[in-house]
Amino acid sequence: MSKKVINQNANYSSELLNSIESNFIFDENPIYRLKNTAGNLTKENSTEWAYKNKELSELKLQINSIENCTLKNNSKKIVLGDGNINSSIMLIGEAPGIAEDKSGKTFVGEAGELLKKMLIAINIKKENIYSTYAVNFRTPEDRKPTAAEIKKYSQFLQKHISIIKPKIIILMGSTAMESLTGLNNKISMERGKWKEVIVKNTTYDIIITFNPSYLLRVPENKKYSWEDLKKIKQKIVDLQISV
Repeated sequence: MSKKVINQNANYSSELLNSIESNFIFDENPIYRLKNTAGNLTKENSTEWAYKNKELSELKLQINSIENCTLKNNSKKIVLGDGNINSSIMLIGEAPGIAEDKSGKTFVGEAGELLKKMLIAINIKKENIYSTYAVNFRTPEDRKPTAAEIKKYSQFLQKHISIIKPKIIILMGSTAMESLTGLNNKISMERGKWKEVIVKNTTYDIIITFNPSYLLRVPENKKYSWEDLKKIKQKIVDLQISV
């Protein structure tokens, strides 16, 4: 994988930052409306769904076949991904937690509820996008995955991305950032900047932001996540993506 980083300017005016509230604000009136085509299956996208579903099943088998893996041996379930596999938006978190390990689903529990609120703030339902993790098994005691673990699973993440083929990738947390971009800087230095990465000869727009579980621990940084969400919303409008 090679990567190209763009738009590195992350300077925000003090006036803008001071105008942002630390909590997400919800409004019953939509910020924007885009036609939801998820329920309107044509022969073409039905065939695409079948192909992707087959490829994802094979990917799950590959990950489950890993041998001598501490993460796999200490987990109850693999968490591959869920949501709309034909979505143009792919959200990648760090690793499953205890609630995800029990359910086999992404972003459940308290962190999952916060993520849903974050997405609803820009008029997106979680089930209408596709979400996964950089590492597909829970780490012991929910520790941060090691560099070796991140590298081991990055090959599967790249294949995962090539199956879904999103137009936008949202990387939540430093593990997701490192897995796809190779960056290991502080996430506060990299978040909120649109970048491009090339995976299997295809270029993807990505943006890095804080993980919901981190925001539960450090709620004062929600204001920065809100800035990132507004950039994601604008990109969706610019690319005319249906959600």
